[in-house]
Amino acid sequence: MKEKKTSIISASPKARKFAREIGADLHLVDGSQREGRINEEDIKAFVKNSLSGNVSKGKETTTQAYDHSEFGEVDVKPIPRIKKIAGPHLQKSWNEIPHVTQHDEADITEMETFRKSLRDLYTGEKISVTPLSFIIRAVVKALKDYPNFNASLDLKNNQIIYKKYYHIGIAVDTPHGLMVPKIRDADKKDITKLGKELKKVSELASSLKIEKKEFFGGSMTISSLGSIGGSFFTPIINQPEVAILGVGKAERKQVFIKDKYESRIMLPLSLSYDHRVIDGAEGARFCVHLKESLGKDFAYKLAV
Repeated sequence: MKEKKTSIISASPKARKFAREIGADLHLVDGSQREGRINEEDIKAFVKNSLSGNVSKGKETTTQAYDHSEFGEVDVKPIPRIKKIAGPHLQKSWNEIPHVTQHDEADITEMETFRKSLRDLYTGEKISVTPLSFIIRAVVKALKDYPNFNASLDLKNNQIIYKKYYHIGIAVDTPHGLMVPKIRDADKKDITKLGKELKKVSELASSLKIEKKEFFGGSMTISSLGSIGGSFFTPIINQPEVAILGVGKAERKQVFIKDKYESRIMLPLSLSYDHRVIDGAEGARFCVHLKESLGKDFAYKLAV
């Protein structure tokens, strides 16, 4: 059994920062550089071996020297099945994809006015549609103009796979953990149809009645915290997709427009993307496209 190193660790500041970010214990990492100096590739190799079970017993990515119960009362429970499945996938995505996250705000004042005014043409009854349906439409429009976001990397064959379909993943908070089912062919559905689809997949995911295949084959994922709260965050890309949109809770703010302050409803957006496929300029243009789509009242009238 390999024991922890007790000598001073030789590693660059960049490697140390990377280790802190992913929770790797440098005492357990073997350095490949001169005199055992550790670099980022050594840390990545260590994490990869840990995930595949190739690390010897006792060689773990933890700095916990004492059992938690030695400091007070604890309650130990097994990791929920969904989180156990999702955990390695998220860690793999974070370790392998060079994430870039851009934050912005979209003015959705007109969108909200229009959304709340929707009524059935025949009965006159109010139609209840969540803002997420409008966000899905805006994302699809942006994907059509920026195909790099609707792609996947095939590093084995040095290829980029461009998808001609628009299947949008929706992060659903369930009692069993976070699930990401897909809204298939979102480009062919209107606002009300998308609202019904969202409700359907959310119920199926929560009741564990959704098919496994529905978690695969996506174009891009949307992770919305609007119903919970919070503003900006860094969503992790759902491999093999190359981008994910994080949506915070909309808030009414005073915005300076044309020499005066106006009360506007602002929606926080956090766009993470794979820097190997998408550069910063394109990421910024994608955000601007989303803001324009979410801010144009007539766009929704045409979409319904």
